[in-house]
Amino acid sequence: MSDNNPDEALPGQEGADDSLSTSGERSTETVTELGEEQIDDDKINDEATGDLLGGLTIDTTAGIEVPDRLVDQVIGQDRARDIVLKAAKQRRHVMMIGSPGTGKSMLAKAMSQLLPREELQDILVYHNPDDGNEPKIRTVPAGKGEQIIDAHKEEARKHNQMRSFLMWILIVVIFGYALIRGMFLLGILAAGVIYFIFRYSNRGSDAMIPNLLVNNADKQTAPFEDATGAHAGALLGDVRHDPFQSGGMETPSHDRVEPGAIHKSNKGVLFVDEINTLDIRSQQKLMTAIQEGEFSITGQSDRSSGAMVQTEPVPTDFIMVAAGNLDAMENMHPALRNRIKGYGYEVYMDDTIEDTPEMRRKYVRFIAQEVQKDGRLPHFTREAAEEVILEAQRRAGRKGHLTLELRTLGGLIRVAGDIARASDADLTKRDHVLEAKGRSRSIEQQLADDYIEKRKDYDMTVAHGDVGGRVNGLAVMGEDSGIVMPVMAEIAPSQGPGEVIATGNLQDIAQEAVQNVSAIIKKFSDEDITQKDIHIQYVQSYEGVEGDSASVTMAAAVISALEDIPVDQSVAMTGSLSVRGDVLPVGGVTHKIEAAAKSGLDTVIIPAANEQDVMIEDEYEEMVDIVPVSHISEVLDIALVGEPEKDSLVDRLKSITGQALDSGSTAGPSSPSPQ
Repeated sequence: MSDNNPDEALPGQEGADDSLSTSGERSTETVTELGEEQIDDDKINDEATGDLLGGLTIDTTAGIEVPDRLVDQVIGQDRARDIVLKAAKQRRHVMMIGSPGTGKSMLAKAMSQLLPREELQDILVYHNPDDGNEPKIRTVPAGKGEQIIDAHKEEARKHNQMRSFLMWILIVVIFGYALIRGMFLLGILAAGVIYFIFRYSNRGSDAMIPNLLVNNADKQTAPFEDATGAHAGALLGDVRHDPFQSGGMETPSHDRVEPGAIHKSNKGVLFVDEINTLDIRSQQKLMTAIQEGEFSITGQSDRSSGAMVQTEPVPTDFIMVAAGNLDAMENMHPALRNRIKGYGYEVYMDDTIEDTPEMRRKYVRFIAQEVQKDGRLPHFTREAAEEVILEAQRRAGRKGHLTLELRTLGGLIRVAGDIARASDADLTKRDHVLEAKGRSRSIEQQLADDYIEKRKDYDMTVAHGDVGGRVNGLAVMGEDSGIVMPVMAEIAPSQGPGEVIATGNLQDIAQEAVQNVSAIIKKFSDEDITQKDIHIQYVQSYEGVEGDSASVTMAAAVISALEDIPVDQSVAMTGSLSVRGDVLPVGGVTHKIEAAAKSGLDTVIIPAANEQDVMIEDEYEEMVDIVPVSHISEVLDIALVGEPEKDSLVDRLKSITGQALDSGSTAGPSSPSPQ
């Protein structure tokens, strides 16, 4: 039952209405004036185009003004922010898909700030005298719910006082009469009976006090509810179990009703990250709440007495913001996704953004935002901020771009600030950021570094000399941890038809890469390999090999073994390979190059298409030579040793597979994926 003009005359309502009207005007201004850069022009030097801080003339981040609204604090996701602005204005649902830490939850919170507060409601649940298991629902303007509760409590208090007064009068009269007649024990018994009758019946008046299910009285913005990972009761509401279900000791059913996130977010935003982790039943009921705009609350456990209770429909007029990684769409209920898509927007969150002076200035503001949010960190010096920008460039993995995975970058800022604070420094300096980069390494990076050290202890990495059929490949553990992974090849007589046998826990894409390499070998080799087995081993690939970035490594190892030409062990390589011998781009080249440098290797061969993606640390630049290549013949020319044999082999390979190379038609870049 809805009541926007309730019968109760409550004080202060006129002033509240005026206040809400003013709030509505502010909400309109919010939607139309967002997105302006909050940096004064006198702090920007437009001529300093190459400056790491985008021309900002500041000494510390303390001089940067941080905007108040969350939507103004969002960095880089302009397309997603525009959609959020439209969705807030038109009350549309949104699904955001992208990598973790790219600002999905921040945009959802920002949407709640854009919604008008004057529409907020309090929700009360009342006892139903006709059916105690079907409590009644009432909605009133925000702030009025508490007043109604107080009014009912005051009325119940006065009623109870009157009943107590009458009870004590009756007890005194009966007890006095019993004393006069000399029936003392009977008087005590009668007084006790009257007392318990009054106390028992008194519970009925307490049951008339409604339960304030949703209270928005103190909210300055529309509600925001994060239901990520919520169980059914927390998401859909629940009714508590009552162990005392009879005998006058039971709790009224309306007092046991608990709202779910879908009810608390009424007139606001419901945010569910990793939407695919919700069970199908919860997704179906969530879809019903979106479609109907209301959803009854009942006990979620069949074994609970709360399962017998079902309220009248409770308003669920929320904006749904679903989020997740790419795999979230696979296990998401198709009808729920269709509901969001049909009545809203889908947006993919960017991982990187073009590196421009304006974006660099926003990244400096991001540093100031993180310092302000934490409240304990010292501000960053200019040099420290420049180091953070360099790290943002490096983590982007693309030349001319900055990373938008700002959660991990914010972690670096906090660690650097903690280091500065621990040393009693007034400001966070560049040395603190450099130290933080070492301390904030991911678990994968720490494992990779430990892995490299163990290999050194047991001489497992060969960085010098010439060995036939052995090539130093490069791989990535996790997202940002490079390792050296040797690949060995051996040719053996076959007991039947010759075949290529690859070991090392190879996954599907890696197995396909073996087939591509086999095609090149069969095409260029002068020897009859139909009676030979080609064995390829990924050394110590305990975690398995997922991608095809070791294709050039496999090809070089097999060709070296077939032709009996040794490989320079100071060379490492990475790259995918087409069946025509073209070297194709891969992911993670920066981390792979740094892993080679840490292992003492001198030269790293990478795909020419990846040359623009190299963003290695300064300390590694003098340690390795980076050689970009476009064709397998170039790889062999660099990696193999022994001039006469090598030259003959390379010339023969060029004559057979070099048509595409001579015409300049190398394969176009594919979408790199870290391997």
